[in-house]
Amino acid sequence: MTKYVFVTGGVVSSLGKGIAAASLAAILESRGLKVTMLKLDPYINVDPGTMSPYQHGEVFVTEDGAETDLDLGHYERFISARMRKSNNFTTGQIYESVIRKERRGEYLGKTVQVIPHITNEIQAFIERGAKAAWDGQTDVAIVEIGGTVGDIESLPFLEAVRQMSLRMGRHGAFFIHLTLVPFIASAGELKTKPTQHSVQKLREIGIIPDALLCRADRPIPHDEKFKISLFSNLPEDAVISVWDADTIYKIPAMLHEQGLDAAVVEKLQLKTTAADLSVWKNLVEALENPQHEVRIGMVGKYVELTESYKSLIEALNHAGMKARSRVKLTYIDAEQLETDGCDVLKSLDAVLVPGGFGKRGTEGKIKAIRFARENKVPYLGICLGMQLAVIEFARHCADLAHASSTEFDIDTPHPVVALITEWADRTGKIEKRTEESDVGGTMRLGSQRCPVLPDTLAAKIYGSAVNERHRHRYEVNNTYVPQLEAAGMVISARTPTENLPEMMELTDHPWFVGVQFHPEFTSTPRYGHPLFSSFIEAALAQRQARNK
Repeated sequence: MTKYVFVTGGVVSSLGKGIAAASLAAILESRGLKVTMLKLDPYINVDPGTMSPYQHGEVFVTEDGAETDLDLGHYERFISARMRKSNNFTTGQIYESVIRKERRGEYLGKTVQVIPHITNEIQAFIERGAKAAWDGQTDVAIVEIGGTVGDIESLPFLEAVRQMSLRMGRHGAFFIHLTLVPFIASAGELKTKPTQHSVQKLREIGIIPDALLCRADRPIPHDEKFKISLFSNLPEDAVISVWDADTIYKIPAMLHEQGLDAAVVEKLQLKTTAADLSVWKNLVEALENPQHEVRIGMVGKYVELTESYKSLIEALNHAGMKARSRVKLTYIDAEQLETDGCDVLKSLDAVLVPGGFGKRGTEGKIKAIRFARENKVPYLGICLGMQLAVIEFARHCADLAHASSTEFDIDTPHPVVALITEWADRTGKIEKRTEESDVGGTMRLGSQRCPVLPDTLAAKIYGSAVNERHRHRYEVNNTYVPQLEAAGMVISARTPTENLPEMMELTDHPWFVGVQFHPEFTSTPRYGHPLFSSFIEAALAQRQARNK
């Protein structure tokens, strides 16, 4: 029977529930357990797909095409289980499901209420998500509840898991509460009162935490831990200090050394082996002892909010660890390049243009791409970054001076990037879309396997086929591909059904690659990713050539 660990948060948001939950999952997995993870988001949006990055940060895409919370990216980076649509759900999905059932008459004319109907639906979604992993043989499901205890939006979720724990018995569930212990500079001390109040609020709801994770900017001394223990009615060894670390990959060892996983195993009566965290020790050692350094310029329009590129930043760091290189990222505002020019790019070893939507900043990105192409600087374009690379090449190398995308200019005379009205999804089903279609329902989403052209850089990186995740609406227009190829562009991978370009590269350049998919979603610290590793190696070669 699957056991559950429920992770709640208090005081303020953004304390790192996702990292803490994923780190615990990594420790439990190292003890031989089959672990999966779920994220419950209290907002009414059906999913984060149409939310601004300023509101929500990155949208993480699963293999089965779900647009989910960025914490699912942390989950996949820390454990081996792959996340699916069922691993993340929102208040919007819960109410949508309940209303559909009510309309079908499944509640037999009863008055539909938050309790029991909404809370029962939440429990059903949790159990379904737990069973989706490991062929239904999951040992532990770690369930992270978004928001903060005390928020009205979170109450149905907290009530649902309270009911679940009661039904499963004393050894079926373990509650972890993450809180803030702030350091007040004027007083010169850590303050435990916010944690005391947060635990009190959780107990009022009917949930008694089994462990507290106390976030602070420094290790919490014994006296403060004792005080928290006393006022929270918890043993002192259940008060875990979680201080600021210079890398998230130190958190598994931090939690293990304070006995969090041992407490979980004991309460849930799990049979395990000893924890083996050597992989995390080795990763931290590689991160802290680089032999080289590379400078990568990321040109985007959300550069002031790095949460928008969380998976991409981690993928670059993973490749850096594999190459024993410190990756120094310079975030460059694309709109600034439009006015100030590309001088800021001259000291970089490589240029990257990530995915995105909308016209703002695109001309600045095109300037950066042209700089990388003409100056033989390694370039990686992801999704929109590939589309803009095609537009730049069309304008300056293929005699299509006014080339553009219909996303930016519906009347462009040369739509080298356009909205493809029909395409096959990952199951082979033909989907249709138009300019008037709902934004959330017109994208190619999820993983798709595509053959790779032999004797190309793509083949050197991926082998005979590429299988990556997508999140985009617009495609490179096949009408212009012959003209682009005649000018020297190589389309090195195509979709097997529609023959749509998936990868492009330039043969007269040391390393210039554009990909329509999002490779960052499949990079992990343990294994890295071949595309990012190749990109970092090219950046290293560029740096070494410059220093000769």
